[in-house]
Amino acid sequence: MRSDAEVIFSADDFGLTDSVNEAVERAHLEGALTQASLMVAAPAAADAVARARRLPSLNVGLHLVLVEGDSVLGHTALPTITGADGRFGADQVARGFRYFFSPAARRELAAEIRAQFEAFAATGLTLHHADSHKHMHMHPTVASLMIRIGREFGLRRIRVPAEPPAVLRASGDRPGFPAHALYAWSRVIRAQASRAGLSSPDHILGIRRSGHMTPERVNAYLEVLPSGSTEIYFHPATRRCRDLERLMPDYEHVAEFEALCAIRDRA
Repeated sequence: MRSDAEVIFSADDFGLTDSVNEAVERAHLEGALTQASLMVAAPAAADAVARARRLPSLNVGLHLVLVEGDSVLGHTALPTITGADGRFGADQVARGFRYFFSPAARRELAAEIRAQFEAFAATGLTLHHADSHKHMHMHPTVASLMIRIGREFGLRRIRVPAEPPAVLRASGDRPGFPAHALYAWSRVIRAQASRAGLSSPDHILGIRRSGHMTPERVNAYLEVLPSGSTEIYFHPATRRCRDLERLMPDYEHVAEFEALCAIRDRA
């Protein structure tokens, strides 16, 4: 690893299940994890908040959920963008068109984003950063609303999903056109954040291998880290459970937890 490279080890989906929460706590105490992103409306959010309060050195941010997850406001308040169960569907592309073209959807989207920031503020935790489930803030409408509303709640830092294709190649991966296109588009989101006075890591790793950030994969990335700050994000859990099997059947949650614990000394 380069001497001029700064690494941030981050966990997504904090609050999704007890096993995820346990992994976040243990990976912070026993491993390299430095920050986690909280799903405020997820089933185990209260447990996640309780753990975070015991971990003052863990930087916690908002993991904004606007696709494939629970809303804060529910279907009555969000009839255009949620199902009858108050959940956002997994139809990310169709949802992106709706968020862009439908005035009703945009109004509901703004209300839900505000509600999620309010729910985070109600925890009493310091808002360290914000990002989003499935990187939904790569959508220009979502990014604009997240930045504008987030700043009202003291937001100063966001994740820009900028995964360098050159680093992927150097680590033995083969990034295709989607990886290059996403990297190019990330410049637009970074410019939005910069204009608003928000900071972000220079690079992100974990998109192409999402759910498969095994010790071997992480070591390969650490060998070729570029200069500047790089956030490497994970989806750790101490064990598989029914909810994780249903939502992310192919993810290697336990291996990702083990990776965070294994790389502590090296990091």
